[in-house]
Amino acid sequence: MSPTIYLGLAGNPNSGKTTLYNALTGSRQQVGNYPGITVDKREGFTNVSGRLLHIVDLPGTYSLTAYSQEELVARNFLVEESPALVINVLNATNLERNLYLTVQFLELGIPLVLALNMMDEAEKSGMRLDTELLARMLGTPVVGMAARIGRGKEELLHTVISTAEQTDQSSWRPLEISYGPDLDPVIQQMCGIIRQNSFLTQRYPPRWTALKFLEEDVEVTRRGYEADPETASRLEKICREIAEHCERTLNTHPEAIIADYRYGFINSLLKQGVVERSRAMNRVSFSDKMDRVLTHKFLGPLVMLAILYAMFQITFEVGEIPLQGLVQLFDWLSEGIKAILPPSTLRSLLVSGIIDGVGGVLSFVPLIMIMFFCLSFLEDFGYMARIAYMLDRLLRGFGLHGCSVMPFIMSGGIPGGCAVPGLMATRSLRSPKEKMATLLTAPFFTCGAKVPVFLLLAGAFFPESPAQILFWLTLVAWTAALLVARLLRSTIIRGESTPFVMELPPYRLPTWKGLFIHTWEKAWQYIRKAGTLILAVSILIWAAMSFPAPPEGSTHAVKQRIQSIQAELEEAEAKQRRTSLQKELQQARGQQDKLRLSYSLAGRLGHGLEPVSQWAGFDWKTNISLVGGIAAKEVIISTLGTAYSMAETDSGQGASLSQKLARDPSWSRLKGVGFMVFVLIYSPCFVSVITIIRESSWKWGVFSVAFNTLLAFALAVLIYQSGQMLVS
Repeated sequence: MSPTIYLGLAGNPNSGKTTLYNALTGSRQQVGNYPGITVDKREGFTNVSGRLLHIVDLPGTYSLTAYSQEELVARNFLVEESPALVINVLNATNLERNLYLTVQFLELGIPLVLALNMMDEAEKSGMRLDTELLARMLGTPVVGMAARIGRGKEELLHTVISTAEQTDQSSWRPLEISYGPDLDPVIQQMCGIIRQNSFLTQRYPPRWTALKFLEEDVEVTRRGYEADPETASRLEKICREIAEHCERTLNTHPEAIIADYRYGFINSLLKQGVVERSRAMNRVSFSDKMDRVLTHKFLGPLVMLAILYAMFQITFEVGEIPLQGLVQLFDWLSEGIKAILPPSTLRSLLVSGIIDGVGGVLSFVPLIMIMFFCLSFLEDFGYMARIAYMLDRLLRGFGLHGCSVMPFIMSGGIPGGCAVPGLMATRSLRSPKEKMATLLTAPFFTCGAKVPVFLLLAGAFFPESPAQILFWLTLVAWTAALLVARLLRSTIIRGESTPFVMELPPYRLPTWKGLFIHTWEKAWQYIRKAGTLILAVSILIWAAMSFPAPPEGSTHAVKQRIQSIQAELEEAEAKQRRTSLQKELQQARGQQDKLRLSYSLAGRLGHGLEPVSQWAGFDWKTNISLVGGIAAKEVIISTLGTAYSMAETDSGQGASLSQKLARDPSWSRLKGVGFMVFVLIYSPCFVSVITIIRESSWKWGVFSVAFNTLLAFALAVLIYQSGQMLVS
């Protein structure tokens, strides 16, 4: 059997890289994490004429300079994993910008095949691209394609195989560009020193190492000092001298000169006939026409709010039937186990700890999948970038950077995200103070873990308008994040805001295949979390609610009453009397369960917090769920499900958790609103806290837990107490 060909798939964000990856690998892919970090590692396989291609989808990046974790991951993969070659995906409609990454691949000496994507859009706009000429000038194969409609896919695969079979990596010569009379002599001098001392030559080409030192690349410099401190010090001294010379004579620095000459090289390529533009290109493009409305100063935000509201409405309208179906399925499982097993610890564990706990979380899978589908459509269509562009105007007024937009959106600024990758994305912020303000406020948003909690409570207390509740909670999250950011930037992390520039990709219709793959990936992460972390925490909480048992004799009176009712029930003949006795029996058993719970570890903790939590209207069951929610916000649902299952009365039999909350006299709309606001703002989940600590320090991690919880409690108390005053 022919050996597997190991490939990397790289490109700029918005180049269509993910679309091509899905087209090549389909369902034959897996998602994990790179060791020790949270950046996704996507790997897939495809078979072409008996040759198996193993494709690793690298994070989208604009360069190989390690300013962000994504850039570092991509670069380390190329250097350490040594793929047979890299498929470099380029957006044909924005070739100048995309070729900047290509040039860096070539300078690193990476074997390439260029996939010139979106050729259909380029042709529609009046561009003609000479792929053969570009291939000759760069010395690497170029394939024109349109991944969205499958055009060029087979040609690309066969080109990749033939190139990989014919390429000897050791003979692949790195590209050498002239960087002008100021830098070229210095680069030559540095290359001589690097070769003479075999300085990092087993890892990088000498010229590339010299360029990284001139660009003040932290990662390469660190590795250099670890390998040979003396040579690294000599190279840094040369870099400082040339930097001072450039600053004094040209009023610039080497990194800027290098970037300018790279773009100059790219422009010279394009002007030699690679790109021809017709007069039709002077016409306003479809994307520009759309942006006149969607990014308009006044209309844009209104359209954005309408789109978000429509997304929530679709989620609830379409997802209600499958949601109720899952609720009935879990009720059927519970009743089945109750019919098979007699009252025992095992039955309690299966019904209350697992089915009612985890089942309460899994029942929201249909709603989560619909929401993820809508979000994937907006992202692939190109609208998410427009949301970031519009929100940049708003963020700057609150002391934040435009790059804070994406961490906020990833954290749940558009409901359904996750705080952890959002927090990791703050690495793109150069200013430490802007990064800190973003880190501390990103957990406020409606992440995918909080959404089921809000769906549960909205369905219980606002069944006529759940979409409106989720919409308003999203606005509350943004308001809280911006106001707290302004407070922090005005007090403990003062500093000036820095400018922001971003690229807006063209609008394009997503493929059904891509949408379904994205939706399933995100939904599967939710299901997997419910089956692992949530399951484990649910069992722990069930144990805390079950043990220790009440002292001997404390439940004697209730037991006697139950036995008395059971004896009377056996003798009763009248139907009306039997119905009445069955109701009394259920109430007595409920009292017995509540008494047992009050002696348990969880019951004592919940009751111990009541003197303080009652100011916000929270009882002991609510308190336990919120404590469990620090591990993961979905645990709030599983804890409430377990608590209500173990203290079940007649009103709770056969009812969903949402219905149980609605019927519980200790709950009200007012308490529900306060509870949702508290969940929205209070302590980040455990993994998010660890991420904040890794990105900053223990001090800021502890601060986020304490500050967020105190702020959330103050808001919940304000809502509950002011509401009580208005009602009375």
